[in-house]
Amino acid sequence: MDYFSGSYDVAVIGAGHAGIEAALASARLGAKTVCFTVNLDWIGNMPCNPSIGGTSKGHLVREIDALGGEMGRAADKNTLQSRMLNRGKGPAVHSLRAQIDRREYSKYMKHTLEQQENLDLVQGEITELRRNGNLWQLVTKLHCLYEAKCAVIATGTFLDGKIYVGETCYSSGPDGMFPAIGLSDALRELGLPLRRFKTGTPSRVNRRSVDFTDLEPQFGDEHVVPFSFGTETPPENRLPCYVTYTNDETKRIITENLDRSPLFGGRIEGVGPRYCPSIEDKIVRFADKERHQIFIEPCGLETEELYLQGLSSSLPIDVQEAFIHTIPGLTHAKVMRNAYAIEYDCVDPLALKATLEFIDAPGLFGAGQFNGSSGYEEAAAQGLVAGINAARKALDLSPVILERSGSYIGTLIDDLVTKGCNEPYRMMTSRSEYRLVLRQDNADLRLSDLGYEIGLLPKARHDALEEKRRLIDAERRRVEKTVMVPGDAINAMLVSRETSPLTTGIKLAELIRRPQLDYDALAPFDVDRPDLPYEIFEQVEIDLKYEGYIKRQYAQIAETKRLEVRLLPEDIDYNDVPNLRLEAREKLSRIRPHNIGQAGRISGVSPADISVLLIYLSKNKGE
Repeated sequence: MDYFSGSYDVAVIGAGHAGIEAALASARLGAKTVCFTVNLDWIGNMPCNPSIGGTSKGHLVREIDALGGEMGRAADKNTLQSRMLNRGKGPAVHSLRAQIDRREYSKYMKHTLEQQENLDLVQGEITELRRNGNLWQLVTKLHCLYEAKCAVIATGTFLDGKIYVGETCYSSGPDGMFPAIGLSDALRELGLPLRRFKTGTPSRVNRRSVDFTDLEPQFGDEHVVPFSFGTETPPENRLPCYVTYTNDETKRIITENLDRSPLFGGRIEGVGPRYCPSIEDKIVRFADKERHQIFIEPCGLETEELYLQGLSSSLPIDVQEAFIHTIPGLTHAKVMRNAYAIEYDCVDPLALKATLEFIDAPGLFGAGQFNGSSGYEEAAAQGLVAGINAARKALDLSPVILERSGSYIGTLIDDLVTKGCNEPYRMMTSRSEYRLVLRQDNADLRLSDLGYEIGLLPKARHDALEEKRRLIDAERRRVEKTVMVPGDAINAMLVSRETSPLTTGIKLAELIRRPQLDYDALAPFDVDRPDLPYEIFEQVEIDLKYEGYIKRQYAQIAETKRLEVRLLPEDIDYNDVPNLRLEAREKLSRIRPHNIGQAGRISGVSPADISVLLIYLSKNKGE
């Protein structure tokens, strides 16, 4: 007999990075929300790397923050070290990455959820999920029954999770947590297309047992950029990371024991991430490579655990310890947690709409690794969008769809729901056609208006954004008017920068446009330069230096939007569309794209098919 425990607008299953953002977004938008987690003490856990951000992932975190999400603020509050990656390249690929105190991050997120109005936090494992009229019914392992207008599945790697270490295999969630057993069967009964993926994590070692003498230290940036645009005092760098490398002996031990690997022995059914392979996978795939880089990263201020980034493995424990001890600095390392692979159920994201609602299950949404992605940041981004749309559906409001041309989050979701994924999906800057305008530095300028409009971003944050825009415009006008005159000092600087000296006056804007020059180099000669935040100068400099490229990209976006506004009717029967190829009919009928632009990105739908669709739409609208 199930005990009725409450009725809600939105129920969120899971309190990992996706579930946190979904629950907070839903509650902050005014929907009565409940969030379930297997264990309250592990909310926002980081079972893999103790970091937030990274190449392209930093973009996602800043976009989450620009929309009013929580991950950026939480990361800033618990940063151990911060670095802006790819500074040697153009601004399109600059990405923020921070080492995080993982337990403090978890405590921060737990307390944030506990304090949030409209949100109930419940420790309970959901084992049943079923439709009852217009409501979803969720039943816990302890037979507590909850009802909700909408539900968000954000189960991470817990869903029927199995751990693999050598010949040993057992049911488990990450970090020794209980797995979610039973829910998979309920989801299959609903007709959701589940499949198996896998991921893994490396060993953790005790700092006392590591010899840092000859290791290469890696320090944080002198000028720290926070993730959140609302963080007034940037985080401080508190701890260094270190770099070491594998060698021939490491390779020998791993190669001689590949037959004991569940990955190569066929015991693991799930598909693993291509862009984050295990060390044994790297040894096999890159057999000619002499060594592999290993980052030794801190897990927190109040722990001696160190994370061995780059040594993910599912080999037996004796083999793990043997190859770790071949690595400089780790010769006498004491392992505190062993590496493992984890296999779990997830869904084919082609079953989802761009809102992350299931096509054939109204009111049911998916987010995070359940949707076939990998990474905390990808999970949080999807959780935010799923939470927004679940709340808006429950409150009878129109959905929010982020465009591919307007954000990395939009690109991530569009890739998942139109192209699907045959392995855990990882966001990369190369996945966006518009990365020059979708930079991490301008995420607030792109997305905060939307965050404020839907009610997630506070008014104070939006007011600050308007002031930032005013300062950028004023500084742009100033540099366009300011004339720099020839002089021995400025000409000597120009020659040292391998750019031509001045013979007559030239506008400051034209000097900034030169690739070799920047604001800081010209500052001593710019007597009228105002005292402004670095981010103002950064925006003006990027706009000037890349002006032609940016204009060209905006033209491409305008052309894309021409197709995006051509909406496809939800009830369109593609079998009735004349001259549409059989493969296109099958793919379009299954994926149900929202518009023509999205349809054109589906694998198997050709430009000729798009032309047929456009003709069909025109005829049926009487155009």
